[in-house]
Amino acid sequence: MEVFAEYLTQIDNPQHRERMEEVLGWVTKKFTDLKPKIAWNQPMFTDHDTYIIGFSVSKQHMAVAPEIAGINHFSDAIVQAGYDHTKQLLRIRWDSPVDFSLLDKMIEFNIMDKADCSTFWRK
Repeated sequence: MEVFAEYLTQIDNPQHRERMEEVLGWVTKKFTDLKPKIAWNQPMFTDHDTYIIGFSVSKQHMAVAPEIAGINHFSDAIVQAGYDHTKQLLRIRWDSPVDFSLLDKMIEFNIMDKADCSTFWRK
């Protein structure tokens, strides 16, 4: 979590900062093989130098970005969880609970789907 310390201090809203700490901490503990890093001014996790998942903060929500393949694969589950999504990310409103089961499945999917990927992003 040290990697994210400076990023987290820049989140003005204490509830938003706490939520982001909770989610990033959960990913760090659950997926110990993933490398936490800051890139493009946002926290993300990589595996063998390929992107797995990233997070960002906005006024209304936390954004989760599992790449287009992750959104496409889980679009029904994202809607069932009560989240809004675009082609690139899903939005977890600050007043909504985090569906850690869904995050777990998205991260596992990306780890498996990108096991042989030699680039940062999918092609």
